[in-house]
Amino acid sequence: MKNKFFSRLIRAIKHPSKIALHIIEKNSRLFSDETYLKLRWYFLMGYRLPINNPQTFNEKLQWLKLYDRKDIYTTMVDKYEVKEYVSKIIGNEYIIPTIGVWDTVDEIDFDALPNQFVLKCTHDSGGLVICEDKGKLDIKKAKAKLRECLKFEYFWYGREWPYKNVKPRIIAEQYMVDESGYELKDYKFFCFNGCVKALFVATDRGKINEETKFDFFDENFNHLPFTNGHPNSTKCVMKPQSFDKMKELAALLSKNIPHLRVDFYDINGKVYFGELTFSHWSGMVPFEPEEWDYTFGSWIHLPGKVEN
Repeated sequence: MKNKFFSRLIRAIKHPSKIALHIIEKNSRLFSDETYLKLRWYFLMGYRLPINNPQTFNEKLQWLKLYDRKDIYTTMVDKYEVKEYVSKIIGNEYIIPTIGVWDTVDEIDFDALPNQFVLKCTHDSGGLVICEDKGKLDIKKAKAKLRECLKFEYFWYGREWPYKNVKPRIIAEQYMVDESGYELKDYKFFCFNGCVKALFVATDRGKINEETKFDFFDENFNHLPFTNGHPNSTKCVMKPQSFDKMKELAALLSKNIPHLRVDFYDINGKVYFGELTFSHWSGMVPFEPEEWDYTFGSWIHLPGKVEN
Protein backbone atom coordinates (compact mmCIF):
# COMPACT_ATOMS: atom_id res chain seq x y z
CA MET A 1 0.00 0.00 0.00
CA LYS A 2 2.84 2.37 0.88
CA ASN A 3 4.60 1.60 -2.39
CA LYS A 4 1.48 2.57 -4.37
CA PHE A 5 1.15 5.80 -2.40
CA PHE A 6 4.75 6.82 -3.02
CA SER A 7 4.49 5.90 -6.71
CA ARG A 8 1.47 8.17 -7.09
CA LEU A 9 3.21 10.92 -5.11
CA ILE A 10 6.27 10.75 -7.37
CA ARG A 11 4.09 10.92 -10.50
CA ALA A 12 2.31 13.95 -9.08
CA ILE A 13 5.60 15.70 -8.36
CA LYS A 14 6.88 14.96 -11.87
CA HIS A 15 3.65 16.00 -13.59
CA PRO A 16 1.94 18.70 -11.49
CA SER A 17 0.05 20.08 -14.51
CA LYS A 18 -1.73 16.74 -14.96
CA ILE A 19 -2.83 16.81 -11.33
CA ALA A 20 -4.11 20.37 -11.71
CA LEU A 21 -5.98 19.43 -14.87
CA HIS A 22 -7.57 16.43 -13.14
CA ILE A 23 -8.75 18.63 -10.27
CA ILE A 24 -10.19 21.23 -12.65
CA GLU A 25 -12.08 18.62 -14.69
CA LYS A 26 -13.44 16.89 -11.57
CA ASN A 27 -14.74 20.23 -10.29
CA SER A 28 -15.76 21.71 -13.63
CA ARG A 29 -19.18 22.86 -12.40
CA LEU A 30 -17.52 25.36 -10.08
CA PHE A 31 -16.31 27.43 -13.02
CA SER A 32 -18.04 29.55 -15.64
CA ASP A 33 -17.72 28.30 -19.21
CA GLU A 34 -15.06 30.87 -20.08
CA THR A 35 -13.01 30.37 -16.93
CA TYR A 36 -13.10 26.60 -17.28
CA LEU A 37 -12.02 26.71 -20.92
CA LYS A 38 -9.17 29.08 -20.11
CA LEU A 39 -7.93 26.87 -17.27
CA ARG A 40 -8.23 23.61 -19.20
CA TRP A 41 -6.60 25.19 -22.22
CA TYR A 42 -3.63 26.42 -20.20
CA PHE A 43 -2.87 23.01 -18.70
CA LEU A 44 -3.43 21.12 -21.96
CA MET A 45 -1.94 23.51 -24.52
CA GLY A 46 0.70 25.21 -22.37
CA TYR A 47 -0.17 28.89 -22.91
CA ARG A 48 -2.96 31.35 -22.15
CA LEU A 49 -6.03 31.17 -24.36
CA PRO A 50 -6.32 34.41 -26.41
CA ILE A 51 -10.11 34.30 -26.36
CA ASN A 52 -10.46 37.93 -27.52
CA ASN A 53 -8.10 37.49 -30.47
CA PRO A 54 -8.08 33.81 -31.52
CA GLN A 55 -6.00 32.94 -34.58
CA THR A 56 -5.58 29.17 -34.76
CA PHE A 57 -8.24 26.57 -35.47
CA ASN A 58 -8.16 25.31 -31.88
CA GLU A 59 -8.35 28.83 -30.44
CA LYS A 60 -11.29 29.75 -32.64
CA LEU A 61 -13.18 26.61 -31.64
CA GLN A 62 -13.08 27.84 -28.02
CA TRP A 63 -14.53 31.20 -29.14
CA LEU A 64 -17.31 29.41 -31.05
CA LYS A 65 -18.14 27.31 -27.97
CA LEU A 66 -18.80 30.51 -26.03
CA TYR A 67 -20.37 32.80 -28.60
CA ASP A 68 -21.94 30.76 -31.42
CA ARG A 69 -24.91 29.10 -29.74
CA LYS A 70 -28.06 28.18 -31.65
CA ASP A 71 -30.84 25.85 -30.52
CA ILE A 72 -30.63 23.81 -33.73
CA TYR A 73 -27.06 22.80 -32.80
CA THR A 74 -28.49 20.60 -30.04
CA THR A 75 -30.54 18.65 -32.59
CA MET A 76 -27.49 18.39 -34.86
CA VAL A 77 -25.33 16.57 -32.28
CA ASP A 78 -28.10 14.34 -30.89
CA LYS A 79 -27.36 10.97 -32.52
CA TYR A 80 -31.07 10.16 -32.73
CA GLU A 81 -32.63 13.53 -33.57
CA VAL A 82 -29.96 14.39 -36.17
CA LYS A 83 -31.16 11.63 -38.48
CA GLU A 84 -34.44 13.37 -39.24
CA TYR A 85 -32.64 16.72 -39.51
CA VAL A 86 -30.14 15.36 -42.05
CA SER A 87 -32.72 13.37 -44.02
CA LYS A 88 -34.72 16.55 -44.63
CA ILE A 89 -31.66 18.20 -46.20
CA ILE A 90 -30.02 15.39 -48.20
CA GLY A 91 -32.54 12.52 -48.17
CA ASN A 92 -33.34 9.46 -46.08
CA GLU A 93 -31.32 7.14 -48.34
CA TYR A 94 -28.12 8.30 -46.63
CA ILE A 95 -29.30 7.41 -43.11
CA ILE A 96 -28.23 4.20 -41.33
CA PRO A 97 -31.46 2.49 -40.18
CA THR A 98 -32.38 2.81 -36.50
CA ILE A 99 -33.57 -0.42 -34.90
CA GLY A 100 -34.69 1.01 -31.56
CA VAL A 101 -34.37 3.87 -29.08
CA TRP A 102 -34.62 3.69 -25.27
CA ASP A 103 -34.33 6.01 -22.28
CA THR A 104 -32.77 3.38 -20.01
CA VAL A 105 -30.61 0.28 -20.37
CA ASP A 106 -33.24 -1.95 -18.77
CA GLU A 107 -35.72 -1.16 -21.56
CA ILE A 108 -33.53 -2.86 -24.17
CA ASP A 109 -34.86 -6.27 -25.22
CA PHE A 110 -31.68 -7.98 -26.41
CA ASP A 111 -33.66 -11.05 -27.51
CA ALA A 112 -35.54 -8.89 -30.01
CA LEU A 113 -32.38 -7.42 -31.54
CA PRO A 114 -30.82 -8.99 -34.64
CA ASN A 115 -27.62 -11.03 -34.43
CA GLN A 116 -25.51 -7.99 -35.37
CA PHE A 117 -26.14 -4.41 -34.26
CA VAL A 118 -24.56 -1.28 -32.80
CA LEU A 119 -25.68 0.42 -29.59
CA LYS A 120 -24.70 4.02 -28.90
CA CYS A 121 -25.62 6.82 -26.54
CA THR A 122 -27.21 9.87 -28.13
CA HIS A 123 -25.51 12.54 -26.05
CA ASP A 124 -21.79 11.76 -25.87
CA SER A 125 -18.71 10.51 -27.69
CA GLY A 126 -17.51 6.97 -27.02
CA GLY A 127 -20.69 5.39 -25.63
CA LEU A 128 -20.58 2.57 -28.15
CA VAL A 129 -21.24 -1.18 -28.11
CA ILE A 130 -20.55 -3.05 -31.36
CA CYS A 131 -22.09 -6.52 -31.58
CA GLU A 132 -20.83 -8.73 -34.41
CA ASP A 133 -22.34 -11.91 -32.95
CA LYS A 134 -25.06 -11.72 -30.30
CA GLY A 135 -24.22 -15.24 -29.15
CA LYS A 136 -20.79 -14.00 -28.05
CA LEU A 137 -21.91 -10.64 -26.61
CA ASP A 138 -21.34 -10.09 -22.89
CA ILE A 139 -24.70 -8.45 -22.25
CA LYS A 140 -23.95 -7.69 -18.61
CA LYS A 141 -20.75 -5.88 -19.57
CA ALA A 142 -22.52 -4.04 -22.39
CA LYS A 143 -25.26 -2.85 -20.03
CA ALA A 144 -22.70 -1.69 -17.47
CA LYS A 145 -20.87 0.37 -20.10
CA LEU A 146 -24.07 1.97 -21.37
CA ARG A 147 -25.24 2.81 -17.83
CA GLU A 148 -21.98 4.63 -17.16
CA CYS A 149 -22.22 6.48 -20.46
CA LEU A 150 -25.80 7.57 -19.75
CA LYS A 151 -24.64 9.15 -16.48
CA PHE A 152 -21.77 11.02 -18.13
CA GLU A 153 -22.67 14.65 -18.84
CA TYR A 154 -20.50 15.34 -21.87
CA PHE A 155 -21.01 19.11 -21.90
CA TRP A 156 -19.18 19.65 -18.61
CA TYR A 157 -16.01 17.96 -19.90
CA GLY A 158 -15.20 20.25 -22.82
CA ARG A 159 -17.97 22.89 -22.60
CA GLU A 160 -19.16 22.00 -26.10
CA TRP A 161 -22.44 23.89 -25.82
CA PRO A 162 -24.47 21.88 -28.41
CA TYR A 163 -24.34 18.84 -26.08
CA LYS A 164 -25.64 20.65 -22.99
CA ASN A 165 -29.33 19.92 -23.54
CA VAL A 166 -29.21 16.64 -25.47
CA LYS A 167 -31.47 14.03 -23.86
CA PRO A 168 -29.40 10.96 -22.86
CA ARG A 169 -30.81 7.93 -24.64
CA ILE A 170 -29.61 4.72 -26.29
CA ILE A 171 -30.18 3.84 -29.91
CA ALA A 172 -29.61 0.60 -31.78
CA GLU A 173 -28.47 0.83 -35.38
CA GLN A 174 -27.98 -1.63 -38.20
CA TYR A 175 -24.48 -3.15 -38.12
CA MET A 176 -22.39 -1.95 -41.07
CA VAL A 177 -18.94 -2.79 -42.45
CA ASP A 178 -17.16 -1.44 -45.51
CA GLU A 179 -15.25 -3.24 -48.28
CA SER A 180 -12.60 -4.39 -45.78
CA GLY A 181 -15.13 -6.75 -44.21
CA TYR A 182 -13.98 -5.91 -40.68
CA GLU A 183 -14.19 -2.13 -40.13
CA LEU A 184 -16.10 1.00 -41.06
CA LYS A 185 -13.74 3.77 -42.11
CA ASP A 186 -14.85 7.31 -41.32
CA TYR A 187 -14.48 10.14 -43.84
CA LYS A 188 -14.63 13.32 -41.79
CA PHE A 189 -14.98 16.57 -43.74
CA PHE A 190 -13.93 19.95 -42.34
CA CYS A 191 -16.44 22.47 -43.67
CA PHE A 192 -16.50 26.24 -43.37
CA ASN A 193 -19.72 28.06 -44.27
CA GLY A 194 -20.61 25.33 -46.72
CA CYS A 195 -17.14 24.98 -48.22
CA VAL A 196 -15.18 21.73 -47.82
CA LYS A 197 -11.50 22.50 -47.25
CA ALA A 198 -10.07 19.26 -45.84
CA LEU A 199 -10.92 15.87 -44.40
CA PHE A 200 -9.36 12.99 -42.55
CA VAL A 201 -9.89 9.25 -42.75
CA ALA A 202 -10.01 7.25 -39.51
CA THR A 203 -8.76 3.66 -39.78
CA ASP A 204 -7.73 0.79 -37.47
CA ARG A 205 -10.26 1.80 -34.84
CA GLY A 206 -10.99 -0.80 -32.20
CA LYS A 207 -8.22 -3.17 -33.30
CA ILE A 208 -6.44 -4.92 -30.42
CA ASN A 209 -2.94 -3.55 -29.77
CA GLU A 210 -3.34 -1.13 -32.66
CA GLU A 211 -3.66 2.64 -32.37
CA THR A 212 -6.28 4.40 -34.45
CA LYS A 213 -4.84 6.18 -37.49
CA PHE A 214 -5.83 9.61 -38.85
CA ASP A 215 -4.77 10.60 -42.37
CA PHE A 216 -5.56 14.15 -43.49
CA PHE A 217 -6.28 15.21 -47.08
CA ASP A 218 -7.16 18.41 -48.88
CA GLU A 219 -10.44 18.90 -50.75
CA ASN A 220 -8.99 17.04 -53.77
CA PHE A 221 -7.81 14.07 -51.68
CA ASN A 222 -4.14 15.01 -51.71
CA HIS A 223 -2.44 13.77 -48.53
CA LEU A 224 -1.51 16.55 -46.09
CA PRO A 225 1.79 16.46 -44.15
CA PHE A 226 0.70 16.74 -40.52
CA THR A 227 -0.76 14.78 -37.63
CA ASN A 228 -3.43 15.64 -35.09
CA GLY A 229 -4.19 13.28 -32.23
CA HIS A 230 -3.21 10.03 -33.96
CA PRO A 231 -0.39 8.97 -36.30
CA ASN A 232 -0.75 8.52 -40.05
CA SER A 233 -1.44 5.06 -41.37
CA THR A 234 1.48 3.04 -42.75
CA LYS A 235 -0.88 1.73 -45.44
CA CYS A 236 -2.11 3.60 -48.48
CA VAL A 237 -5.51 5.17 -47.83
CA MET A 238 -7.49 5.03 -51.04
CA LYS A 239 -9.89 7.66 -52.27
CA PRO A 240 -13.44 6.33 -51.80
CA GLN A 241 -15.70 5.74 -54.78
CA SER A 242 -18.25 8.24 -53.49
CA PHE A 243 -15.79 11.01 -52.60
CA ASP A 244 -17.39 13.69 -54.78
CA LYS A 245 -20.88 12.83 -53.55
CA MET A 246 -19.73 13.04 -49.91
CA LYS A 247 -18.19 16.46 -50.58
CA GLU A 248 -21.41 17.65 -52.14
CA LEU A 249 -23.52 16.46 -49.21
CA ALA A 250 -21.08 17.85 -46.63
CA ALA A 251 -21.32 21.27 -48.26
CA LEU A 252 -25.14 21.17 -48.06
CA LEU A 253 -25.17 20.16 -44.39
CA SER A 254 -22.65 22.83 -43.34
CA LYS A 255 -24.19 25.79 -45.18
CA ASN A 256 -24.15 29.04 -43.16
CA ILE A 257 -22.25 27.49 -40.24
CA PRO A 258 -18.79 28.93 -39.39
CA HIS A 259 -17.33 25.47 -38.91
CA LEU A 260 -18.82 21.98 -38.96
CA ARG A 261 -17.22 18.58 -39.32
CA VAL A 262 -19.46 16.28 -41.35
CA ASP A 263 -18.78 12.54 -41.17
CA PHE A 264 -19.71 9.91 -43.73
CA TYR A 265 -19.09 6.24 -44.49
CA ASP A 266 -18.57 4.70 -47.93
CA ILE A 267 -19.85 1.13 -48.24
CA ASN A 268 -19.21 -0.27 -51.71
CA GLY A 269 -19.77 3.15 -53.23
CA LYS A 270 -22.92 3.89 -51.18
CA VAL A 271 -22.79 6.91 -48.87
CA TYR A 272 -24.07 6.79 -45.30
CA PHE A 273 -24.20 9.69 -42.85
CA GLY A 274 -22.19 9.37 -39.63
CA GLU A 275 -22.49 12.44 -37.40
CA LEU A 276 -21.99 16.20 -37.11
CA THR A 277 -19.31 17.69 -34.88
CA PHE A 278 -18.75 21.34 -34.01
CA SER A 279 -15.52 20.96 -32.02
CA HIS A 280 -13.04 18.44 -33.41
CA TRP A 281 -11.10 17.00 -30.43
CA SER A 282 -12.90 19.72 -28.42
CA GLY A 283 -10.31 22.06 -29.96
CA MET A 284 -7.60 21.01 -27.52
CA VAL A 285 -5.26 18.68 -29.41
CA PRO A 286 -2.20 20.23 -31.12
CA PHE A 287 -1.40 20.02 -34.81
CA GLU A 288 2.10 18.84 -35.67
CA PRO A 289 3.58 20.92 -37.22
CA GLU A 290 1.79 23.86 -35.63
CA GLU A 291 1.48 25.85 -38.87
CA TRP A 292 -1.51 23.70 -39.84
CA ASP A 293 -3.41 24.94 -36.78
CA TYR A 294 -3.08 28.44 -38.25
CA THR A 295 -4.01 27.23 -41.74
CA PHE A 296 -7.24 25.62 -40.51
CA GLY A 297 -7.85 28.67 -38.33
CA SER A 298 -7.69 30.97 -41.35
CA TRP A 299 -10.70 29.16 -42.79
CA ILE A 300 -12.95 30.04 -39.83
CA HIS A 301 -14.59 33.45 -40.03
CA LEU A 302 -16.05 34.20 -36.62
CA PRO A 303 -19.61 35.58 -36.88
CA GLY A 304 -20.00 39.21 -35.86
CA LYS A 305 -16.30 39.61 -35.05
CA VAL A 306 -13.79 41.79 -36.87
CA GLU A 307 -10.65 39.70 -37.11
CA ASN A 308 -7.08 40.94 -37.29
